[in-house]
Amino acid sequence: MKFNRPFLFVTLTMLLFACMVMVARADVVTDWNEKVVTAGVKVSQAPFVHTRSAAIVHVAMFDAVNSIDRRYTPYRVQVSTAADTSREAAAAAAAHFALVRLYPDQVKDFDTFYQTSMAAVPDGEPKSKGIQLGEQVAAEILALRAKDGANAPNSYRPYTVAGIYVPTALPVASSWGQVTPFALKEGPQFRPAAPVSLQSAQWAKDCDEVKKMGAKTGSGRTAEQTDIARLWELTRPGLHNPVARQLAPTKSLDILDNARLFALYAMAMADSYLAVFDAKYTYFIATPMHPEYPCAHCINSAAGAAVLEAFFGDAVPTFSLTSPTAPGVTRRFTRLSDYVRESIDARVYDGVHYRTSGDVGAAMGRKIGEYTVQNFLKPIR
Repeated sequence: MKFNRPFLFVTLTMLLFACMVMVARADVVTDWNEKVVTAGVKVSQAPFVHTRSAAIVHVAMFDAVNSIDRRYTPYRVQVSTAADTSREAAAAAAAHFALVRLYPDQVKDFDTFYQTSMAAVPDGEPKSKGIQLGEQVAAEILALRAKDGANAPNSYRPYTVAGIYVPTALPVASSWGQVTPFALKEGPQFRPAAPVSLQSAQWAKDCDEVKKMGAKTGSGRTAEQTDIARLWELTRPGLHNPVARQLAPTKSLDILDNARLFALYAMAMADSYLAVFDAKYTYFIATPMHPEYPCAHCINSAAGAAVLEAFFGDAVPTFSLTSPTAPGVTRRFTRLSDYVRESIDARVYDGVHYRTSGDVGAAMGRKIGEYTVQNFLKPIR
């Protein structure tokens, strides 16, 4: 089949334009997502605290843009504003306002990024109104989270009962299960059943597997399985958020829909930490740093995947994972379920979790993601 040159030129131009529009629609949201992820990494913020910061930024961006279009129920804030208010300015202003207060030592960097972001928005009243709107919404979201318990002191006290291991280092996040959730009613909402008995056949099976596959030397792992273990050692939003950023441009999401995607994703990820630490310190199978049951990596991946599945389905365009803990290793996925399954395998291969703990964590995460999507930021028309 032959095409004349003018036809081919027009066709290619239209395709290029469509791709540019799709990426542009996602830019202001995904760019600020990358910024909040980078900010937490710079200060080595604990991953559970980091996800709280990301959720604050993203619900502020969503409520700001949704105040203009009003297609969804607000997260918490809805402000009256003109229909011509700049959505891009509102989203950027909300993110910037929140970030400079969450990470005050990085103000200069945020200001530079904000100026670049705003340079693409034409000057005028719509831009000015967008800035005012975004800052107002972000201020209200920050006020709502000011007393959420995130700054509560570590309340852990060692168990002094015969047969209970007492950690030599203070376990982390012992009070995090009491932090106010973003979507859940409370941290224990999806608390799992108690772990299997140490006298059970299931525990013996799990123990044998992790001893074989998780050994530092002489393990039963293949080279690929060792790469998987190393890659998933990264703990923080930098491991998971790139998945959402890669998938977002594959659908024609406008700025509000993209803000909604990232807000739901951030809420579910933040609440997955509340839920997992509630369970960990309820059952307290003690290991260094924090209790083993259930698996935090697994609840994180499953919570995020459940939100993404609501938008994209399980079968998705290929996305990849990389990590500074495994230089040169890239993992690729075409199903979100495979991504969750690998998070479970990885923790067994790394010798840090039993498989049952991974399965339970993933089941909790899926419930959290589904609950978040079903109950928040719902379409109103």
